[in-house]
Amino acid sequence: QVQLVESGGGLVQAGGSLRLSCAASGSITSIGGMNWYRQAPGKQRELVARITSSGSTNYADSVKGRFTISRDNAKNTEYLQMNSLKPEDTAVYYCNVDLWVGVRYKNYWGQGIQVTVSS
Repeated sequence: QVQLVESGGGLVQAGGSLRLSCAASGSITSIGGMNWYRQAPGKQRELVARITSSGSTNYADSVKGRFTISRDNAKNTEYLQMNSLKPEDTAVYYCNVDLWVGVRYKNYWGQGIQVTVSS
């Protein structure tokens, strides 16, 4: 069994910062790409940021220069540092991870965590 646990969400004023964490646990052999998605009310889920196993990163245009994705492979954890937050960043944020359990490759989702940015 593999579990992804997110933390760090909450309510913040516009211009503020939050740091999300996602810790993977269970019978993990190795972790590949790690991603953060978000879904705002009435909108489709969108990719926010991605980090590969080698540390390469990609960001949605809407968050470039404000958000930073990182990972700690020793802790099986990824992070999303969110600065200069805007009301339009309000959404449920989901971590998403590609990992191997033995020889089985699967994609896992976290339960989601609410981020609310007030104006």
